[in-house]
Amino acid sequence: MNFSSVNGTSTVTGNQRDTFITAVTKNVIVTALCISINYINGTLVRTFREHQIFYSNPRYILFIHLVINDMMQLILSTLLHIISYALYKMNASLCLILLIITITTTLNTPFNLAGMAIECYIAICIPLHHGQICTVKKTYILIGLIWAASSLSILPDLFILLATEPLQFFHSRLFCARDFVFRSTYSLRKRDASHYVCFSLVWFTLFYTYFRIVFAAKGAAVNITKARNTILLHSFQMLLCMLTYVGPMFEKGLLYVLPNQSPAVRFTSYVIVQILPRFVSPIVYGLRDNTFRRHVGRYLLCKWSMSNHPESVPMSQMRSTMKLH
Repeated sequence: MNFSSVNGTSTVTGNQRDTFITAVTKNVIVTALCISINYINGTLVRTFREHQIFYSNPRYILFIHLVINDMMQLILSTLLHIISYALYKMNASLCLILLIITITTTLNTPFNLAGMAIECYIAICIPLHHGQICTVKKTYILIGLIWAASSLSILPDLFILLATEPLQFFHSRLFCARDFVFRSTYSLRKRDASHYVCFSLVWFTLFYTYFRIVFAAKGAAVNITKARNTILLHSFQMLLCMLTYVGPMFEKGLLYVLPNQSPAVRFTSYVIVQILPRFVSPIVYGLRDNTFRRHVGRYLLCKWSMSNHPESVPMSQMRSTMKLH
């Protein structure tokens, strides 16, 4: 059967269904990607928790919130993807809860990246005021505002659903996708309008901060190549995350070009919009960061450094230590 993306306008067509082998292959790919990415993200969370150096830095607090948010989004979107193939239909109330959390965490990512861009802009362009503006308390307030903004984008859909659907709807079984649950015309129009507004605000924030950072880096005569590479990676990740807002149009465009490949198009759209941005996050903000990379290596490879494992110390060094005592 066709998969309808959690956050898009996809529909299921009865005349185009995946074969059993294709369905299994797609679910294995999605599950493997989810486990792999969340293994890396879980390692980053463990590293953050075990080193106090990260607790007082707003940049790392925003980063680890992004990581935890992406882990939740990946788990839920993968679960919905598997359910769409294994069960096809599920209870509407349970589906509603899963959808609200999944959509909220999906919308959190661009907002979080915009907050990290602003913090980076303040650190580089107005460093003398960075300590006063970017405090730990204000960072947690910003995280609360991110969740509030994302919730405001989906909660009106819930109110419209409660006002337009009979009580029996919440006890029925349906295909768990956004447009099968929030199917009112008002919800579709509201979704498009809110996505356009969020797209404009987030993109303007990124455009402004990144170009100011580039100009500041040139003026300070710092390593321009590294700054540009970082900004390009940020821009690439944001371009992927912004597909959250233009996902329906992106999918429609692919279907217009490849009308006979509907299942493949919808699966490709799902991987690009929902999974790929979560793969880029730990690379851009975790493994490329010198401080984080220095601490995360031993956890990522499930090995401890020699200083933490006496048994890994060379025998000659142990003998020398014993002689001294």
